[in-house]
Amino acid sequence: MGTYEIKKTKSGKFMWNLKAGNHEVILSSQMYKSKASAKKGIASVMKNSSNAERFELKMSKNKKPFFVLKAPNGQAVGKSELYETQRSCDNGVKSVAKNGPTSKIKDLTI
Repeated sequence: MGTYEIKKTKSGKFMWNLKAGNHEVILSSQMYKSKASAKKGIASVMKNSSNAERFELKMSKNKKPFFVLKAPNGQAVGKSELYETQRSCDNGVKSVAKNGPTSKIKDLTI
């Protein structure tokens, strides 16, 4: 299973990464003003990552596929990296669906 890692940025904001079992980052959050808000974002991923309808596939300006995981209200809660192929992007979605429900969280701010 995957692991969420909460970090504090140089600007004092908080963010998290979801890492797969191989320790690769498969989903990243936006910046949050508080750690509590970052934890709410993680809870949303835990709840929504197993629902295929919550993933929105997109294409970057330089034609690289990526995806966004959205909450039921349509707000983005996590974004993937840019992929070289659509197939690898699809595999990224599968990995988030598999690893997202984990409750394992490492708080790197302590």
